[in-house]
Amino acid sequence: MTTAPKKSAKTCPDFNIVIVAQAGRLSYEALLFAASLRLSDPGFRGELLVAEPQPSDRWPNDPRLKPHIREALETLGAWIIPFKNHHFGHDYPNGNKIEALSAMPEGVPFVFFDTDTVISGPLSQVPFDFARPSASMKREGTWPKVELYGPGYGETWKSLYDKFGLDYAASLDLSQPDEYWQRYLYFNAGWFFGPCPQTFGQRFLNYACAIRDDRPDALVCQELFPWLDQIALPLVVSSFGGGRPGPELDGLDGDITCHWRILPLAYARESDRVIDVIETASAPNKIKKILKEYEPMKRMIYQGRGQKVRAMFDRDALPRREQKIRNQIKREGFWMR
Repeated sequence: MTTAPKKSAKTCPDFNIVIVAQAGRLSYEALLFAASLRLSDPGFRGELLVAEPQPSDRWPNDPRLKPHIREALETLGAWIIPFKNHHFGHDYPNGNKIEALSAMPEGVPFVFFDTDTVISGPLSQVPFDFARPSASMKREGTWPKVELYGPGYGETWKSLYDKFGLDYAASLDLSQPDEYWQRYLYFNAGWFFGPCPQTFGQRFLNYACAIRDDRPDALVCQELFPWLDQIALPLVVSSFGGGRPGPELDGLDGDITCHWRILPLAYARESDRVIDVIETASAPNKIKKILKEYEPMKRMIYQGRGQKVRAMFDRDALPRREQKIRNQIKREGFWMR
């Protein structure tokens, strides 16, 4: 098994990038992510760390990367770092992003990304303030689901801040009306950053497990899965003195990164620059040979179905609801994941 070599005594990088990859879809997304980073930010001075879950009774199958994909990632400069699942696994794979942080180099600032992301600009030029963690605001009001006669948004979120002794009032966006979901701090966990992956990850783990195992009464009717990581994340960010991202981070989920999520959706709605990065980064023969193993990439990128989807939509007049975009793609027979 190949693992990351020990770091030399070279100059400490500005920050490391962390993604999680394992056998299956995530491994192909990780390869595209790595290729896009090298294409769009060749001067990046940190390390690309690919956290890889190891076989255990928490996985029915071996979750490790296939050797040829591992080799391709390492050729692009990635370090494969193994980690073990002690609290999550197949039943909640989102927990990987929590447990993986414990395997990262201590004391080096980090930025975590989901693998279904491409780097489309100079990430190294983003002025991260690692003393003030933050995360992606590219989200919808997926949690909590407020029931008639049940606790509202405020009572639900306040119960969590109280559980961990955090400043609930400081988390509120007072420009938003009371009991409107955007008033309350809620992130998409597609990217987040902090000063030290181990201290951040340990607190993330502690909070997530405490919510899962001993939820406040206000959460008794709430579904925790698959939202547990996004429930715990704003609490962790708040505990480190962080909050909503400022305008200096607009390039994330903007000109510098794109959380594309599902390829047909990406072709339908993302910018020309993002699509150009996806197609250029995936073009070299060594990368193409591997990515074509994954059917959605083979069909969408290499066989032109993505461009057919793109021709179906006007990016300046997209349907407001994602479901309408999905339904239109499905009607034409181009939906894949």
